[in-house]
Amino acid sequence: MEKILESLYDQFYEKPELAALQASVEANHNLLRERLGKPERKLVLRIIDDESAIANALSLDSFLCGFELAWKLTNELNHLERERSALTDEVERSAYFISEGGEDA
Repeated sequence: MEKILESLYDQFYEKPELAALQASVEANHNLLRERLGKPERKLVLRIIDDESAIANALSLDSFLCGFELAWKLTNELNHLERERSALTDEVERSAYFISEGGEDA
């Protein structure tokens, strides 16, 4: 089931355009590249990669939780609708029974 939801996520999720934020990240990355030695740059890149992986995992998790909530709400609403329909049927049968009994008396 999770694979299906991940496919839905991949199909329907559109990443927002964050041009200003991306430009800021690029500018700061270039500054770090100029100021840091190669080992430090690699460390910064690993941190950035890990942060990106965390953000992607949180985004997927948020989608899955939202989908699950929507699924539960739909099931609950369907259950309430069936209860309402059954109650309406029961009231209609009772009304018919009362009207039938009233005619005989």
